Order: sequence, then structure tokens, then C-alpha cells
Amino acid sequence: MKPKRLSVNVPMILTWARIALIPLIIGVFYIPDWILSPFMQNVWATIIFVIAALTDAFDGYIARKYNMESAIGAFLDTSADKLMVCAALIVLLDFGRVDMIVALIIIGREITVTALREWMAKVGAAARVKVNWFGKIKAIAQMVAIPMLLFWEPFMGISMAWLGTILIYVAAILTIYSMVVYMRAAGPYLNSDPK
Repeated sequence: MKPKRLSVNVPMILTWARIALIPLIIGVFYIPDWILSPFMQNVWATIIFVIAALTDAFDGYIARKYNMESAIGAFLDTSADKLMVCAALIVLLDFGRVDMIVALIIIGREITVTALREWMAKVGAAARVKVNWFGKIKAIAQMVAIPMLLFWEPFMGISMAWLGTILIYVAAILTIYSMVVYMRAAGPYLNSDPK
């Protein structure tokens, strides 16, 4: 059987653009200080992350509105999100802006849920572990917290470091809860044979 040609559309281009932006979030911190000051490194990392996060919002909206949804698009979309969050957390951990246990909880959850979804797809029960509301709220908390922690400096008299830290802890708590929800939904299928 001849494999289908990969269809390229606007949501797919936005997803690939988001994946391409991920190394830049890390790379901006490798620019020497005499070229880009530490403050401007923070600014540019924040801008790049926000642009990448916005492509996430737009690609899903466009795919649904114009009936451009596809299995590969959904897979790449969730993979890009996980890569973006994990890359940013590694940078923040390196700079001491996020606690190691928080990074471990969030990154560990992403790996666990990805593996769980793959297993559930193999046993024909993928619908049981679709994204839930707790997962969506967790993602929003992460996507707001991470730019604050990347920026780190006070903004309009508000401590981005403090606010971002509070939100990333909220995200970590929601991360644990949403993973428990997924594990409970998947529990009855963990001894099933793959189809």
C-alpha cells in the first residue's frame, strides 16, 4: 500500500513554525552578553515563547473552523506543546527560576501521559484519555507562568518572578491532579492486550 502524501495547510505550517521556534527559546541565552544583555535575553526569550504559544491557539482554531483537522496535525500539535514547555522549563531550571521538583513533576507528567495515550491507542481506548478540563487549565497556567519566569524582571511594579512562581506551582498541582484523572480512566485497560 502506497503511503499518503503529507498534506500541508495553515494549521500544519503554524505547528511546524512553533517547533522551529523552540531552539530559539534556548539559543537566545547563548548569545554573548556583549551582543545581547541578560535583560534583553530575557525579553527575547519571552517574546519568542509568547509567539510560539499564540501559534498554538491559532492553529487549533483554524483547523476546527475550516475543517483542516488531521491525525498527524493533532499529534504534532500536542508534541510541539510538550517540547516547548519542557525546553522552557530546562532553561528556567538552569537559571534557578523554577524549583527542580516542579520541573520534574511537569516534565514527568508529560512523558507519562504521552506513554499512556500511546498505550490506550494500542488497546483501542484512546478516547478515554482525551484532554480534560483540568489538563486545559493546567496548560493555561503553564503558558502564563513560563513567560513571566523567562522575563523575570518586575513589570509595571509587579514582580513577574513572584507571580510566575505562584502560577507554576498552581500548574504543578493541576498537573498531578490531571495525571491522576488520566491514570484512573486508563486503569481498567492497563492489563489489556494491544489490538
